[in-house]
Amino acid sequence: MADYVNHLLFGWYPYLCLTVFLLGSAIRFDREQYSWRSGSSQLLRRKQLLWGSNLFHVGILIIFMGHLVGLLTPIVVFETLGIPHEAKQLLAMVVGGVAGLMCLVGLVMLLHRRLTDPRIRATSSFSDMAILFILLAQLLLGLSTIAISAQHLDGGEMVKFMTWAQGVFTLRSDNWMVVADVSPIFKMHLALGMTIFLLFPFTRLVHIWSAPVWYLGRQGYQVVRTRKSLTPAE
Repeated sequence: MADYVNHLLFGWYPYLCLTVFLLGSAIRFDREQYSWRSGSSQLLRRKQLLWGSNLFHVGILIIFMGHLVGLLTPIVVFETLGIPHEAKQLLAMVVGGVAGLMCLVGLVMLLHRRLTDPRIRATSSFSDMAILFILLAQLLLGLSTIAISAQHLDGGEMVKFMTWAQGVFTLRSDNWMVVADVSPIFKMHLALGMTIFLLFPFTRLVHIWSAPVWYLGRQGYQVVRTRKSLTPAE
C-alpha cells in the first residue's frame, strides 16, 4: 500500500500537476483575460499592504529561485564547481529559513488584513482565501523541514530531492523510489507544492505570468483621481 501511494504521489501526480499548470494557464489566458489579475485592494489599509506584500513577495521569490536552481541544476555542475553537498545543504537551510520567515510574516499580515477588514473581505473570493491558507500551510511545512535537514548535514537528503525533481523532467519510470523513504514532512511538502501548481490556473496566482518587470523602467506615474476631482468645475 505504501509503495502504491508513493508511486501515485511522486510518480504520476507530478505530471498531472504540470499538465494542468501549463494547459490551464494557457486556456485561462485565451478565454478569460479579464480575470488575469491579482485583484488588488491597494487603496485600503495601504501601510499594512505595503509591508505585508513586500515581505511576502521578496521572501517567496528567493524561495522559488532557490528551489529552482537548487533542485534542477544537475548534480555534476555542483561537483564540477567544487561545491560540496554539505555546503549546499547548509546554504539552503540558512537562506531558505530567512526567506521563509520573511514570507511567513508578510503572508500573516496579508491574511490579517484580508480577514479583519470587512471591505477587503467583501471583495475576496473563496479561491483568494483558500490559496493564501494553502500557501501558509506550505510555508509552515517548509520551515519544519529545516529541523529535519539539520539531522542530515551531509547533504544526502538534498541529493535525493534533486535526483527526484530532475527525474520528473527526464521521465524516469522508477523516480518515485528516490523519495520513498524520506520524512513524512518532506513528502507532505512535496505533495502540497505540486498541488499548488495544480490549482495555479484557477486562482489569482496566474498574475505571476504577467509580472510587470517593465514597471522598473517606466518614466511616469499612474494617475489616480478621486470621485470629487472628476466633477466638472463650477
